[in-house]
Amino acid sequence: MSLRRVTVLGATGSIGTSTLDVIGRHPERYRVHALTAHRSREALLALCLRHRPAVAVLDTEEDAAWLRRQLAEAQLATEVRAGCRALVEVAEASEVDAVMSAIVGAAGLLPTLAAVKAGKRVLLANKEALVMSGALFMDAVTRHGATLLPIDSEHNAIYQCLPSEHRGGLGRHGVTQLLLTASGGPFRGWSRDGLASVTPDQACDHPNWSMGRKISVDSATLMNKGLELIEACWLFDARADQIQVVVHPQSVIHSMAAYSDGSVIAQLGNPDMRTPIAYGLAWPERIDAGVEALDLFRIARLDFEPADERAFPCLRLAREAMAAGGTAPAVLNAANEVAVEAFLAGRLGFTGIGELVARVRDARPVEAADDLETILEADALARQAAYARLARQ
Repeated sequence: MSLRRVTVLGATGSIGTSTLDVIGRHPERYRVHALTAHRSREALLALCLRHRPAVAVLDTEEDAAWLRRQLAEAQLATEVRAGCRALVEVAEASEVDAVMSAIVGAAGLLPTLAAVKAGKRVLLANKEALVMSGALFMDAVTRHGATLLPIDSEHNAIYQCLPSEHRGGLGRHGVTQLLLTASGGPFRGWSRDGLASVTPDQACDHPNWSMGRKISVDSATLMNKGLELIEACWLFDARADQIQVVVHPQSVIHSMAAYSDGSVIAQLGNPDMRTPIAYGLAWPERIDAGVEALDLFRIARLDFEPADERAFPCLRLAREAMAAGGTAPAVLNAANEVAVEAFLAGRLGFTGIGELVARVRDARPVEAADDLETILEADALARQAAYARLARQ
């Protein structure tokens, strides 16, 4: 069994720490090459002391200098780097076999694309990379021979439910529909009027999953499910009308694939991200993830309901962005990141998130997303427009 070296982009977040938990259970299989974090230098220090990576990356040189001093005192030889270029370097490094892409938001696009272009096994937990640059990203996967394995529980479930070769359109393989499950978040069943007074702490209190604050808010608005719908279109060569969002509050069925013969194949498991992470690390093998087996007698029932797009319009906005194509998904994502940031800072109401996204979307022209420069420019201009609208409120 050959040792596989792994870079974890976004190591201090929930996906990153779960990845390191799985890696730590299999020291004979995996070694950590690099760990990265944005500004969480204390958390990254703790991970470096435990996992002893060759390289650690932080956003600023100030934080990197602090980490160098701490590691020197601990007599640890980890090299510390700073900035976006360093993220790209540890993603494409020749020593690396697999890259966990767990940076939240658009910041994950460049290093994830670098890993793809270097032909790595890419464990994709950063949905924004595909949302922003779907066609360009998937073309790079094919051209550079990368292995792309989805880590979001829903996409990982669909990956397991589909035939091993699903390119060329779902119908070619007898698949009629993908059923993308959603927990419904902490406000399932609430009216739009009731959502107006929601606080950041309420929005971040997810009933089933432990996640960072940004993705928790996205789950509460159903924007996360909208971004996942766009991601699923690119991952599985599907049209938006071939994907149905199904609210399933127990979060036990992670997603399903429906076939032309009437079969519906589902992947089930306890809501623990270590399951899809272990699948991605070991594929096509299976390894222990540290996750308790599902007890169907304790679950007892499985409920399903349609998503309420009137109360949660972000799901509709995402579907419309996918239909518009080009730079529309990148604009959607950029505006949403600014809106969520403002909500968490107390400068925007919960229902204002979707309203701001819609206004920025309507004000920005859709361009062909033929190159990375156009996509990044659309992202930057959408952010500027969103900040300008916030300033006028």
